[in-house]
Amino acid sequence: MWKIPNDQCASLVQAAAEVGYRHFDSACDYGNEREVGDGLRGVIDSGVCRREDLWVTSKLWNTFHRSEHVEAACRKTLDDLQLDYLDLYLIHFPIPLRYVSPEQRYPPGWFFDPEAAEPKMEIDRVSVAETWAAMEQLKQSGLVKEIGVCNFNIALLRDMLAYANDPPAVLQVETHPYLTQEKLFQFCREEQIAYTAFSPLGALSYHEIGMADGSDSLLQIEPIRAIAAAHDRSPAQVLLRWGVQRGTAVIPKTTKTERLAENFSLFDFSLSDAEMATIDGLNRNQRYNDPGVFCQAAFNTFCPIYE
Repeated sequence: MWKIPNDQCASLVQAAAEVGYRHFDSACDYGNEREVGDGLRGVIDSGVCRREDLWVTSKLWNTFHRSEHVEAACRKTLDDLQLDYLDLYLIHFPIPLRYVSPEQRYPPGWFFDPEAAEPKMEIDRVSVAETWAAMEQLKQSGLVKEIGVCNFNIALLRDMLAYANDPPAVLQVETHPYLTQEKLFQFCREEQIAYTAFSPLGALSYHEIGMADGSDSLLQIEPIRAIAAAHDRSPAQVLLRWGVQRGTAVIPKTTKTERLAENFSLFDFSLSDAEMATIDGLNRNQRYNDPGVFCQAAFNTFCPIYE
């Protein structure tokens, strides 16, 4: 649901559910959970599917990392989504920011005070262990079914596994053929942490916000186009099939209803071992969603989380 305009959310959720989608990936920071909730309620009330057939993910925003804010943040998301529980709740970034109350501003965004003469992010000193203990309480109370993390690296995951009473069920990170994340993916497989790839089509999600240019498009490069032609499929379908066939979940984003069916049609063809290897070989460790870059450029604060 990232970057889906608010006035399109409800109808798009319902159209996706009618195609067959059951996994909806949302977040406080996307600023559209109330409209997503309208769509989910319409899906359930119209009988397209039951609540238990859906998998709804949301994410704890950076300003709510202190233990006393985690449950309230989750309940706000549940209220907006019109749900009694989440299937998965993720720590959005390993970047704790100074608390901003929902009454003051919601979603809080990255700036502590957007109206300041020189607005900046204000980092809070909160350990992942404190936040994670509060996340575990959400699961114990039944507000969420599973808990996990976004944008975490191996070092943070390894540290979490040393103290977590309930290890993270899922890691969600940027992954596409230009950023295959082989070591991270292998680590998750060995630790039985499910792996979700966001931005599985690569740069496409970042063109419109100035974080990538057209020359980065995986949809246009010859190896992908050749494989697509061989299967009579679109380049996007090949990229998504590669992700699914590797063993990751993929969460493509589109505002076009005709693309919903295309992106869903991945399960009646397979890529050969040679084709998989060709796509694997495209890796160049190209990261588009990097707080060490965009936080300094957009929010006047140097905030790296990857070396």
